[in-house]
Amino acid sequence: MPAPAEAGRAPGPPDGGWGWVVVFGAFVSIGFAYAFPKGLAIFFKEIQDFFGTSYSEIAWISSIMLATTYGAGPISSILVNRYGSRPVVMFGGLLCGVGMISAAFCTSILQLYICVGFITGFGLALNLQPSVIIIGKYFLKRRPIANGLAMAGSPVMLCTLAPLNQFLFDNFGWRGSFLILGAILLNCCVAGALFRPIGAGTALVKTHVNEEGKDALERKIAADGPMEKKIEEEGGKDCFEKVNQYLDFSLFKHRGFLIYLIGNVLMFLGFFAPIVFLAPYAKHTGIDEYSAAFLLSILAIVDMVARPTTGIVANSRWVRPRIQYFFSFAIAFNSACHLLCPLASSYAGLIVYSSFFGLAFGMVCAMLFETLMDLVGAARFTSAVGLVTIAECCTILLGPPIGGILIDTFGDYKYMFIKCGAVMVLAGTFLFIMNYYNYRMLAKEEKERKTKEEDPESVRTENEGKKNWNKDSTQDGPELEPLREKGEAVKKEMNGTNQV
Repeated sequence: MPAPAEAGRAPGPPDGGWGWVVVFGAFVSIGFAYAFPKGLAIFFKEIQDFFGTSYSEIAWISSIMLATTYGAGPISSILVNRYGSRPVVMFGGLLCGVGMISAAFCTSILQLYICVGFITGFGLALNLQPSVIIIGKYFLKRRPIANGLAMAGSPVMLCTLAPLNQFLFDNFGWRGSFLILGAILLNCCVAGALFRPIGAGTALVKTHVNEEGKDALERKIAADGPMEKKIEEEGGKDCFEKVNQYLDFSLFKHRGFLIYLIGNVLMFLGFFAPIVFLAPYAKHTGIDEYSAAFLLSILAIVDMVARPTTGIVANSRWVRPRIQYFFSFAIAFNSACHLLCPLASSYAGLIVYSSFFGLAFGMVCAMLFETLMDLVGAARFTSAVGLVTIAECCTILLGPPIGGILIDTFGDYKYMFIKCGAVMVLAGTFLFIMNYYNYRMLAKEEKERKTKEEDPESVRTENEGKKNWNKDSTQDGPELEPLREKGEAVKKEMNGTNQV
């Protein structure tokens, strides 16, 4: 039987066991959350012709979906803190299915924005954040590897969805395809059911409280005061304080968090647009539909290998202490791929671009949340994810439509790729320089902290030395015995005089 001190202690991350089942569930949930908006690009050309819209208008479907997925991050974080990951993911899977099934009956592009963009996007948000958060609860030492494996769900799903969507469209049209995809997304509910909470510590505490009996509870109520007063004080709390219970706004004072936030907000302006327009770009150059869809499969296959490999490399003792530099390099690698893409004028060139882009994209995605957890720690990670995603949603929303506007204006895709590459060069450079500054400041602060810890120790030792010296100097030793006896005799004589 555990000791009382251990009974209320929350269990640590098991780093294995059921955690690998949780990783599989996160693999499915994260895979759908990231890959589904990209896989819909297969239908864009046909939907564009059906409704007679422009490139920028059709790009808003993916943009709204991605922006909602990221923008609803704080809501997802609050729900996870309140109810746990399992019910949130299951409810999100239900929303995804309802959104896509409703989209099959849409009669305008605006209705697609609502059903596919907002409803399905919100469902994907309830899949993404809880899946990332629960991995941090199950893993510590092997966390980069677990994150890399879970993030590999995105390329696996994209590799599967790209040819599947093309097959569904050829046989059922885009409306029938959306009905089938809605049913497939309901599998997120099954994945969420695997997210068993780590609640042993809580259960032990509750049992211990129940064993104390009603008398202890009554004494506590009497000591704390009337319940009405408590309710009034709770009701008088400011709304910001209540929200701050679930979202830690003090993170905006965290230097590393702010650097990460600014760099990622800038990066996402050019992160998703190349994937959204890769298949339409291939079709624009005269490549057939299946070959264009196969480019996404190539990207996904390379991405699939890159994510767990990056997780293993990031977990090594050489990279993990400076993982922020590795993340900056991955972003710069992405930008180089986009800047060189206009040189790929043939299908073979696009295959090479897709391969390198898949590698670079997988590297960034594998470290996207690991670098954030490295900066803020597991305890504040839930709030950090929510705050980061809502800030990133603005640039995620604008990225593909800006690319579409460039395509509509110049009639050429190369300006969209150049824009994305330039933005990501800027983001990678910013993160590298500022992380170097952050590491220097952390080392300086650590040095100052150690100095402050050493100074009180020396002062305490000095004071103890003085005290011991005074004690020794006033102690009656054998050589002072005659003087002590003489002093006592004088004292007695004086006492006798006073009595007379």
